[in-house]
Amino acid sequence: MRLFKKKIPLYTQILIAMLLGVTVGWVAGNSAAPLGEIGKVIIQLIKTLAAPLLFLAVVDAFLRTHVTARSGLIMVTISLINAVLALVIGLSVSNWLRPGDHLEMPALSVGSVTSSITAERMDWIKTVSGYVPSSIVQPFLENSVITIILMAVLLGLAFRHVKNEQLREGSTEYLVIENGVLFGFRAVEKLLGWVVAWIPLAVFGVVAKTVGAQGFAPLKGLAAYVGTALIGLLFHILVVYQSWIVFGARMKLARFWSGAREAVIYALGASSSLATLPVTLKSLDQMGVSTQSARLAACVGTNLNNDDILLYEAMAVLFVAQVYHLDLTLSQQVIAALSCMVAGIGIAGVPDAGLISLSLVLATVGLPIEILPLLLTVDWILSRARATTNVISDFVVSILLDRFSAPDHGEQQGKLASEV
Repeated sequence: MRLFKKKIPLYTQILIAMLLGVTVGWVAGNSAAPLGEIGKVIIQLIKTLAAPLLFLAVVDAFLRTHVTARSGLIMVTISLINAVLALVIGLSVSNWLRPGDHLEMPALSVGSVTSSITAERMDWIKTVSGYVPSSIVQPFLENSVITIILMAVLLGLAFRHVKNEQLREGSTEYLVIENGVLFGFRAVEKLLGWVVAWIPLAVFGVVAKTVGAQGFAPLKGLAAYVGTALIGLLFHILVVYQSWIVFGARMKLARFWSGAREAVIYALGASSSLATLPVTLKSLDQMGVSTQSARLAACVGTNLNNDDILLYEAMAVLFVAQVYHLDLTLSQQVIAALSCMVAGIGIAGVPDAGLISLSLVLATVGLPIEILPLLLTVDWILSRARATTNVISDFVVSILLDRFSAPDHGEQQGKLASEV
């Protein structure tokens, strides 16, 4: 019995499911088509649960974190610059290499959304006003990511203001709301974890359907997809992050990589920046970075340091559009990039965050989500690259924050010790 208690890693399960799907699809041919519906149902469940998870994560972040204005502004500025550059790189490599042209998929699900995606002009005023909800439940019914984030930020700010008032009065009534939000977040996270556990079944169904209908032609497209994502992430690390270290932190690259090496290798193996956090904090301490800066950037700032997810999703959105032969205009790509940015807020530490937020982004811009299980067959490679990029981002932001916000260290140390 002890043999079966050891959990098989998700990427291993996906590999097994992919091999079984290839076998069944090859043997059954077009008869395997109904199996593709399994993947559609599971991805729909993920998209449904992702919206409330995102909402509760942002509200919880506002309730539980406290930073000084100076440190917060510096961290947000650095993270915002990195985020914009990540989005630009992701869109650029996808526009340049056009990996989606190498993968052919049936256009069955595209007909209903073609008109909304391929419009030549976009009414910005109408688009922005469309993010203002007519009811509290509407954004969740429509999976409107930007509106959900807007509501979460406003509610989080209001909750934080009330909490600060009660702290000054010596009251602890705010704990009911704070613990309730955390409880709801953990519950939805658990539900989502249960659904994610069924992803191998979705992969099996979609791979069987795809191989049965198209043979092994999609492998070329998936290779182009993985290669484009890895090129984008590597460019971001070598150019953007190393430029920050050399010109912003005034640190030698040899010293940086020597200090970050253990955490980077750990992240590559664990495929999780959250699981790597203890190693990250230990390495930052050994590099001489203050505890305040390390905790603020790597713990609190994890809601902002999502360059890996942003770059990957920007690339993936265009990849999906290219697969279905939909040419997004520049304004539509900007909307997609904005959706990627807000979808990544507060969700970085969640398992398979890239997959979860990508499903929301595709739904927001009107692209089919049926392709997601097929992309999952190679996501075990990309998830390691994303986690590694995210850990390096934590190092870079921590080091820069320590350099530029030194006057805040003494004031903030006590607050962080109790809240982070």
